Amino acid sequence: MGTMMRETDPVDTEIDLGDSDYEDPEDRSEEPELLWKADLGYEEDEQETLSPLVDVSDTKPLLSERDPRGINDCLKVNFEDVIAEPVSVRSGDRVWIWSNALFEVAKVWIYRIVTALFAVPVSLITGLLFAMLSFLHIWFLSPCIRYSLTVTYWLQSLWGVILDIGIRPFLTSTARCFGGIHLRLTHE
Repeated sequence: MGTMMRETDPVDTEIDLGDSDYEDPEDRSEEPELLWKADLGYEEDEQETLSPLVDVSDTKPLLSERDPRGINDCLKVNFEDVIAEPVSVRSGDRVWIWSNALFEVAKVWIYRIVTALFAVPVSLITGLLFAMLSFLHIWFLSPCIRYSLTVTYWLQSLWGVILDIGIRPFLTSTARCFGGIHLRLTHE
């Protein structure tokens, strides 16, 4: 009717999961990297680009910095931190190099395999536990504490009066008595 859609090339889809460490220096551009970029088959303006579904600038910090608070700094263990040979007792150079390589490869790949098997169930269980903890804190613990503070407000007031009348004058007079004492240390 008033507007006509122009036919263009078929759907062009580019997916970047961002888990490879290889980066071609020629592929760098001024635009932010996109996790999903889709051309839906029509062009409105050649200068105007379609907005991405997900912008990698939001997810890149999650992928690159996975321990931003340093919770697991104790796990930054290298081969030299675990196995160290003194000068007096040494194995062959090839044994040392292969041991180092096997340690690093085993550490990385066993972690990846165990993570692939157990990360999702453990995160599900952890999420459930924190959800239950949050539920108990928000709907049970906080109201109980608020209720007890409301009910015992008279006790708090009475305790404040006892401190003001009975204990504060005694401590104030003691402080004034000892406040006049000055010590001078001399070295003979």
